[in-house]
Amino acid sequence: MNPIDVLVVEDGDEYLTNLTTFVADGFSYRQAKSGSEACRMLAEQTPNLVYLDMRFDRTPEDLLLGNLVQLAARFNGDVGRARRFQQDNQGLFVLRELRDRGYHGPVILSYDFGPEERRFAALSARDPALRYCPDYADAATIRAKILEAVGAAR
Repeated sequence: MNPIDVLVVEDGDEYLTNLTTFVADGFSYRQAKSGSEACRMLAEQTPNLVYLDMRFDRTPEDLLLGNLVQLAARFNGDVGRARRFQQDNQGLFVLRELRDRGYHGPVILSYDFGPEERRFAALSARDPALRYCPDYADAATIRAKILEAVGAAR
């Protein structure tokens, strides 16, 4: 049986390191460090699942997805607040771009939506293939989430 192909999209290496160390058996991992790189990799080979970081505060500003001018307008012209929002929610911008480019497979956002259950309910109502796994989840929980998401997609 072929391993489950997971595209990890993050601005560091923490998720890739943890996944390849603790959730390795039966999985193969590729990594993209930005939304545009993820889109390029998606065009080359469609993964079974995307494991997506929410916050991208180490990504160069010119590689962040989302229109900063439009975001600043939402924050009454405050470019600083708009940029922080863009970084803190970059995973959602990446998700939108992946979907717009035709990827309809499962996505796991690495983010704790526990305190924001209504927010996740609204997101997943529009995107049933979306799931989340808190940053602090252990290896068994992450493995179960990936297998559940891939199984539901098949």
